[in-house]
Amino acid sequence: MKLLRTIRLDPSDTFVFAKAAEPGEWAISGAFMFWNADPAALEGKARTAFRAGFLGVNSFGWSTLVQIVNASDEDRCGIIDRLADQLILHCGAPSCAEAVAAAEEEVAFASSLCIHAADTLVAVHRSFDHGEIREAFRTLRPRAGAKPLRAFSFLEVEGDEEPVEEIDLMDLGRGDRQ
Repeated sequence: MKLLRTIRLDPSDTFVFAKAAEPGEWAISGAFMFWNADPAALEGKARTAFRAGFLGVNSFGWSTLVQIVNASDEDRCGIIDRLADQLILHCGAPSCAEAVAAAEEEVAFASSLCIHAADTLVAVHRSFDHGEIREAFRTLRPRAGAKPLRAFSFLEVEGDEEPVEEIDLMDLGRGDRQ
């Protein structure tokens, strides 16, 4: 089975969303977060989340892109349990049973988006049309023969310390340079 994980290719999610999802957390569409909102009245970061955000299950933060990854039945069950907890905590689900049922439906929908190969990136565009939220999904795939897309590479370095860089935003705003 395949499911969605958040991916952050650059720091923009931390600027455009009120709360950004952490890279690598399980994700769902998250359109239900706007069921009681007037999309025409949304502004700023809330509007950006509505138009182009996937919801991270752990943080309940938003991500612009998700990656299709292989997942186990154990992963799926863990996502459903965590999402059910979040639905009770953040969305006022009336009972545990109803939260689990809603979580199962959301995870099944996320899984239905995973018809492409693992490592494919997915973006969403959400709109409000004739009283309904509409979602269009677009995929970004590596070229044939290309290596899988990787957002991060980790290198272990021994004995070298990275220099500390401090930026004083107030001085930058006044035009002072050091």
